[in-house]
Amino acid sequence: MDTLARAVNVIDWINRCIGRVVAWLTLATVLVCGAVVFLRYSAGLGYVWLQELYVWTHAMTFLLAAGFAYLLNAHVRVDIFYAKLGVRGKAWIDLFGVIFLLMPWLVLLGWTSWTYVTYSWQTSEISVQSNGMPGMYVLKSTLLGFVALVGLQGLAWIGRSILVLAGREPPPSETLTGPLG
Repeated sequence: MDTLARAVNVIDWINRCIGRVVAWLTLATVLVCGAVVFLRYSAGLGYVWLQELYVWTHAMTFLLAAGFAYLLNAHVRVDIFYAKLGVRGKAWIDLFGVIFLLMPWLVLLGWTSWTYVTYSWQTSEISVQSNGMPGMYVLKSTLLGFVALVGLQGLAWIGRSILVLAGREPPPSETLTGPLG
């Protein structure tokens, strides 16, 4: 069980590091969007690649920070019953939800995205817009990054649930308000 607890900690650390780095893309999105607006209205200039860039950074933020959001328990949850359950009841719901709902969905998403992403790499896909962003395959690859990072965090939730059900204290998890908060 100590190995399981360490594995949960490693996965949490990976998503925490990636999430905190990717969060800076939010600032990049705002700055690029501001530059687009400034250039458009002050100088009458418009660049398609710059407009696409802030859409890309926005999309990458959501896709690559999803595992971090899951770590923080900041995802959408319909908690009609969940909020009223004890620790073991929540562990059972988390275990069931990850194994039977999240993981099959991630496998399907990864499987269907694989061809889409590999074709983009093979063809060195670029934007369909004239003067748009090159390297569309980079953006499309974040779909697989999403699958990997959320899948890893799902494994961490499975580990946490098993530890709780085995009567062990799971590694502390963070929330939006801080560690254990």
